Amino acid sequence: MSILKCNNVTMSYDGNTVFKDLNFEIHRGDYLCIVGENGSGKSTLMKGILGLRSASYGEFVFGDGLKQTEIGYLPQQTGIQKDFPASVWEVVLSGRLNKKNFLGFYNKDDKKIAWENMEKIGIPSLKKRCYRELSGGQQQRVLLARALCSAEKLILLDEPVVGLDPVATSQMYTIIKNLNQNDNMTVIMVSHDIISAVNYASHILHLSVSGEIFFGTTKEYQHSELGSRFLYHNCHCDDCEKHKIKHLHQS
Repeated sequence: MSILKCNNVTMSYDGNTVFKDLNFEIHRGDYLCIVGENGSGKSTLMKGILGLRSASYGEFVFGDGLKQTEIGYLPQQTGIQKDFPASVWEVVLSGRLNKKNFLGFYNKDDKKIAWENMEKIGIPSLKKRCYRELSGGQQQRVLLARALCSAEKLILLDEPVVGLDPVATSQMYTIIKNLNQNDNMTVIMVSHDIISAVNYASHILHLSVSGEIFFGTTKEYQHSELGSRFLYHNCHCDDCEKHKIKHLHQS
């Protein structure tokens, strides 16, 4: 049974269609990376899945017992968020707010889940630190722990490594991979880092401003015309032609 199915979805932004007739489905434990140029609708799609933006046509169908309110979400971080004057513990625990009634009191289970997610991400030592005093990589790990406090089976990540240094980027990718493989957490991630997307994701959804769309496994994407073209364009190794051939003929 699929955990999420996108049925003939068309979405618009400011009155302009960003993509139309989009179809795909993912299952529990999949790792889907959404790639494509700026303006192709990647973030709009994420907001549609979350119910923050309505589809012009079509629908998102949730299965395997998943409710839309049980999706964890790590949005792109803004400058205001980076300067948020709260403790790490307060930020992580706030991820339980969508589970609360109008009174908003945290109970023992909320605190237990928040602490377990901090341990899972490796940030217990940061509990009493002020969020705005952390490095960019530490802040992203805190926000990921916060998102996990909402996630039951599915987590959405919008450009989670933007602005991070190479070490923090590698750490974030490793954490996400472990969540997917060890905890069976389904991952949907928007990224401009196509090379890492191919290295980590099980499935690729490629949106383009021209209207071209690809959805399939990573191996299928590597062998597709759209995938090979995009991989070649984004390859920065010393011998791009060999890298392109490696992707096209990888078994």
